[in-house]
Amino acid sequence: MSNAVPATEAVILEEQGEARPRGVPALKYASSKIGGALISLVMVILLGFFAFKILPGDPARAAARDRQMTPEQLEQLRHQMGLDKPLWQQFTDYLGNVFTLNFGQSYVYKQSVSSLIGEYFWNTILLTGTAAIIAIALGLWLGQKAGWLHGSTFDKLTTGTSLVLWSVPTFWLGLLLLMIFGGTLHWFPTGGMTSPNPPADAPGLVLDVISHMVLPVITMVAVVYAQYVLVMRASVMEERTADYLVTARAKGLRDDLVRSRHAVPNALLPAVTLVFMHLGGLIAGAVTVETVFSWPGLGKLTFQAIQGPDLPLLQGTFVVFSAIIIVMNLAADFVYRWLDPRVRRA
Repeated sequence: MSNAVPATEAVILEEQGEARPRGVPALKYASSKIGGALISLVMVILLGFFAFKILPGDPARAAARDRQMTPEQLEQLRHQMGLDKPLWQQFTDYLGNVFTLNFGQSYVYKQSVSSLIGEYFWNTILLTGTAAIIAIALGLWLGQKAGWLHGSTFDKLTTGTSLVLWSVPTFWLGLLLLMIFGGTLHWFPTGGMTSPNPPADAPGLVLDVISHMVLPVITMVAVVYAQYVLVMRASVMEERTADYLVTARAKGLRDDLVRSRHAVPNALLPAVTLVFMHLGGLIAGAVTVETVFSWPGLGKLTFQAIQGPDLPLLQGTFVVFSAIIIVMNLAADFVYRWLDPRVRRA
C-alpha cells in the first residue's frame, strides 16, 4: 500500500501535465524558438539584398561624390564596384560577405562596412542604452504606482501624459527640443557627440559627452517610457483584487509593503518580456534621433547610406539592426518561459 499512493499521485500529476520531464519540453521549446529566429534571419538576409536594389539613385555617381566624370569613367567605376555583374553573381557575392561578416566596402566612405559598423556601433549602444535604462526605470515605477492608485489624480495625470508623449512623432519632438533648449536657450549643444574642441582631461570629456546626450536621450525616453507605464499599470490593476493580497492585508501588512512585496513582483512578468522585445526596436529606431541630433551612430550612418544609395553599407546596417531585434525577441521568449511556470508546463 505504501507504494500505491505515490504511483497514483504520479499518474494524476502526469494527467494534469505537471509531472512531465522538463528536459525534453525545454529542448523542444528552445529548438523551435531558435529555429524560428534562424528562419527570420535568413528572410532578413534575402530581403536585405533585393529590397535595396530597387532604391532610386546611381551608387556609382554617389561614390564619385558628384565629381564630373565621363560615361567611360562611370562605367569603369561601376565595374570596380561590381554593379555590372549579373544579379545572381551580385547575390552570391553578397551572401559570401554576410556569412563572413564582411559586408563589402562602402561606396561613399571607401572603407570596409564591418569597420564602419564597429566604429559607430558603441555610440548607438551608449545613447540607446542610457535611454532604455531611464525609460524602463521611470515607466515601471510610474506604472506600478498609477495602477495601485487607479482613478486618482496621479493616475490620470501619469496616464494622460504618457499617452500624449507616446503619440508624438519622434522627429518632431527632437526638433522641438533642439530648437528650444539648443537654439533659443543655448542650454545644451545642438548636435554631435563631443564639442569641436573637447576637453583634454577625462572628467571634462565625460561631462562634454553627457551634455551632448541630454536632448537625444530625453527625446527617446519621452516616446518610449509610455509603453512600460501602460503595461505595468494594467498588470498592477489586475493584481489589486487578487486573493493573496487580501490575505496579506489581513496579516496586518502596510499598503506599501503589500504593493512592493506581493503585487509588483507578480505584475512584472508582462513588463519584463516587453522590455526585451522593445530593446531591439529601440536600437533600430535610433535612426531618427541620431539624424536629428547628428549623433555619430548606426542610425545616422544608415540615413547617410540611404542618401547615396550606399548599398553595401545599407545592407550591413539593415542586417545588424534586424539581427538585434531577432535576438532580443528570442531572449524575451526564453525569459518569459523562465519567469512563468505555466509556460513551462504548456
